[in-house]
Amino acid sequence: MSPTVITYLVYIAVSVALTIWVARTLARNGEVFLVDAFHGDAKVAAATNRLLVVGFYLVNLGFVSLMLRIGQPVTSAQQGIEALASKLGAVALLLGVFHLSNVLVLSRVRRHRVVAAQPQVAAGPSGHERPSGPPAYGNPYARPV
Repeated sequence: MSPTVITYLVYIAVSVALTIWVARTLARNGEVFLVDAFHGDAKVAAATNRLLVVGFYLVNLGFVSLMLRIGQPVTSAQQGIEALASKLGAVALLLGVFHLSNVLVLSRVRRHRVVAAQPQVAAGPSGHERPSGPPAYGNPYARPV
């Protein structure tokens, strides 16, 4: 077996193992976050978690497949290690970017649901919201002293 084929096999094995480990870790630890984001609705949180995991697998394994090709033949162990480091580094960066983007999106979902669940403030006689704190300079609701 040529060094290039060995490098391909190691790359595929490590990339798939890394993708599976990260997906399982995120699914297990993200469940609590999702339940909170969906206000205790465990069924919606579990379904969303499964959909995120499927999408995570598809995107990451697709990226691993696209990154498989090595530009030049591997003829030494050093070239194999350098090629693996480059490829696995790209996979790790992609996994990190997807993790952070998922956290940001879910934080926004949670924030949006929290704002929507807050009670509305009663409006004053003019139809505008009455401030609860002391009047600020230039405040149209400020009372003359």
